[in-house]
Parts: sequence; structure tokens; C-alpha cells
Amino acid sequence: MTKIVTVAARKGGVGKTTLAYELAWLLNAPLVDLEWDEGSATRTWGYRHEARLRAPLLDALESGRGPRLLSGYHKPDLVPCHPDFELNQPEPDAMADALLQWAGEWDRDFVVVDTHGGGSASGDGAIAAASLVVVPVPLKTKDLNATEGMVREMPDYPLVIVPTMIPRVPSAAEISRVARIVEGTPIPVAEPVPYVRGIETRKKRVAITSDDPTPKAYQGFVASLHSLAGFVKVQSA
Repeated sequence: MTKIVTVAARKGGVGKTTLAYELAWLLNAPLVDLEWDEGSATRTWGYRHEARLRAPLLDALESGRGPRLLSGYHKPDLVPCHPDFELNQPEPDAMADALLQWAGEWDRDFVVVDTHGGGSASGDGAIAAASLVVVPVPLKTKDLNATEGMVREMPDYPLVIVPTMIPRVPSAAEISRVARIVEGTPIPVAEPVPYVRGIETRKKRVAITSDDPTPKAYQGFVASLHSLAGFVKVQSA
């Protein structure tokens, strides 16, 4: 049975889209993009809605038929988002049902869903449909506060906390706070993903984890993503 892995956070700018893009590539999973802003996986992939007459995500939701996946060189297969999705997204139950239907039609081991930073109705539906919810969190006060609120809101959901953008020498106090956030819950904490200078301004469309050989600057980042993909497989089993 296909496992849906939803990447979600209650705050933007936490590395969510990068994580979703790379996980989709490593898991050989379609990437369903529910992020309508400019910094989306759709833009990272190289898809430009301005050059298209149709919006595959909106068309699929309207017709009830699964969207056609877009394929590219060393990129995850994609269902692109569209700016109009912000005002035309379905209620959570309808989004969850659509994702489960599409996952069955695609017949892959995994489907990865990227959501809008800060939460949305469609994102709540993607969380409800998920076998695993990957929650990226940098070790910064506002990001930790948002994650703590999410854990309090849904401690019985299949969440996995992933520390992201971790500096070479992280703060011991912030590391201990992550442990306190999940204390008393069944929520695991995955291996941290280190910060790499230049990811935010990277122009290449291919997945970082697809580069062979891996550039030296990205080796620690890539190793942590491979570890996370293995962790996701175990947690989803």
C-alpha cells in the first residue's frame, strides 16, 4: 500500500520545500505540491504556470481524475501547484480523499506532499491522509515555538521532528528544547540536517541528492538526507 509522506510546518522558512523535494527524489515518489507561493517546489522544479493553459492540480480536483505526473531529468515526478490554488483549495476531508485516490492510481511505494508554510485547509487534509508527517524545525526560538504548538495540537498524529539548517556548532540549550518538546509523546526526532551555504540561491533544478559525485560542500547534507529517507521507510513500515 502506498505511503503518503506529508512535509508540514506551522511556520515558513524552515527548509520544508527543500526537504520535500529531496525526499521525493530519494524515495522515487511523486511530489504533490500544495504550496502556491513563489518559493515552491514547483518553481524549484522549473515549472512555470504562466506558460501553461491548464492547472493540473486544480483540473484534477475539479474532474475527480488523478493528475498526470510531470517528469524531468534528475527531478522528482511532480504535480505542480498554481497561485489560484490558494483561493480554490478543497476542505481537508476532500483533499485527503483526493490524495489517497491518486496514491492508489500511481501505485508507488511513496507519495510526498509539500504543504503551505504556516498551515492551510489543504495542508490539514494532507496531514490527515499521511502515514508519516515530517516536521522540519531549525533550532531558532520562533521555529521551536511553532513546532511545540504543532506537537501540542496533534500529539497522536504520526509526526517526525527533523532538525534542519543546523549550524556546525548548535546551541546545547536549543537541542535540549527539542527533547523537551517531544517528551511524553511517541514522536521521534530524526537525524539533524545541516545548514549548507548557498542552497537558498542554488540555480540548478536537479535534486541535490542526484548529483554524482556529490560536491564536497554538500556531502554532509546529502548524507543526512539519505539517512532521513531510510528513517522514513522504517517509520512508515
